Amino acid sequence: MASMPNEQDIGYRPCVGIMLVNMDGKVFVGQRLDNVVEAWQMPQGGIDDGEDPKAAALRELEEETGIRSDLVEIIATAKDEHFYDLPPELVGKLWGGKYRGQRQYWFLARFVGKDSDVNIQTKHPEFREWRWTAPDTLPDLIVPFKRKLYRDILQEFRALI
Repeated sequence: MASMPNEQDIGYRPCVGIMLVNMDGKVFVGQRLDNVVEAWQMPQGGIDDGEDPKAAALRELEEETGIRSDLVEIIATAKDEHFYDLPPELVGKLWGGKYRGQRQYWFLARFVGKDSDVNIQTKHPEFREWRWTAPDTLPDLIVPFKRKLYRDILQEFRALI
């Protein structure tokens, strides 16, 4: 029987995230398909080998929301990478057991399209539904282990939303 990995011995998955805001200053969130609890999040995902983080963020946004890169304007990049750890019961179960959490590059982007440009029924669906929400509601909408991450990102980008 395989032993559980020691989370101190495994690293963080390289990822990106996008805080996408509309012209009203509300933030895009999607409710995850793979979770039965209220698990909302902003678009995010892994960086492919050799991929530039900004290109990865725009790719993930399109893969998860159908929003093309010409419908967004990058406003800012987080000054530092952000990290989060998985809860102990998930370490070893996600991402082939190779990671203890994620290290993420975050981008703030303005959506310049129309709501009809959003299509979560993509080739790589992540969300069962989506909505625009007030920035201050973000931390309360997501799974507890990501709340500090979202508070930190919101604090960093708040003046630019």
